[in-house]
Amino acid sequence: MSENLVYGVHAVAALLASSHRTTKVLYVSDERDDKRIQDLLTTAEKKHISIQRFSSQKMNQRFADFTHQGVVASASALPDYAERDIPLLLQASKQPCLILILDGVTDPHNLGACLRSADGAGVDFVVIPKDKNASVTPVVSKVACGAAESVPLVRVTNLARAMQALKEKGVWIYGAAGEAETSIYNLDCKTSIAMVMGAEGTGMRRLTRDQCDGLFALPMQGSVSSLNVSVATGVCLYEAVRQRQGAL
Repeated sequence: MSENLVYGVHAVAALLASSHRTTKVLYVSDERDDKRIQDLLTTAEKKHISIQRFSSQKMNQRFADFTHQGVVASASALPDYAERDIPLLLQASKQPCLILILDGVTDPHNLGACLRSADGAGVDFVVIPKDKNASVTPVVSKVACGAAESVPLVRVTNLARAMQALKEKGVWIYGAAGEAETSIYNLDCKTSIAMVMGAEGTGMRRLTRDQCDGLFALPMQGSVSSLNVSVATGVCLYEAVRQRQGAL
């Protein structure tokens, strides 16, 4: 049940606007009566969504694990995309497509931030392994600020096999690796590509690395050896955006 709860004003607003899943109940604190909450209530009423008003104390008791900002929604589950859906997702993608692959990102805050960057950069869909990777939880939805509703998330049992399926459809796959000799700024991002970002600390697994068509690195000018995975993801995706907008 908790995985189908969405909390926070931005995340709930995105949920209410989503065509991918249904909002069942909207829980609102009596202490919130500002315009942002009123807008959510108006939308919920138009969609005939059940609204329950709680005291601040009851909201905090019922949703003690969340910094909920006075609003929580219960929703149906997100669409469950799997490896078999990749061909259809590619057909629906813009051309050239832009795909993000996350290999073992276990921190929900990092996953949420990666989804937010993916949405901002126009990523067509995100691929993650089912095992040893964070999934979409209320924390992820909150950090993603609505991106969890808009960017298809494909969870696969065999990441290497899914990458091979992408390559067979003409997608070039490039992985981020600190030791790579090619800079992200020398990568050709104008074709259909998938960028692979590895786990916090350990990077990509060997099998994932072996499936990449090439590796790239972010130039590090200071004393630290790497960036946080969500920060690096944003930098890399927006290099693709820069190149593609410059090509127009």
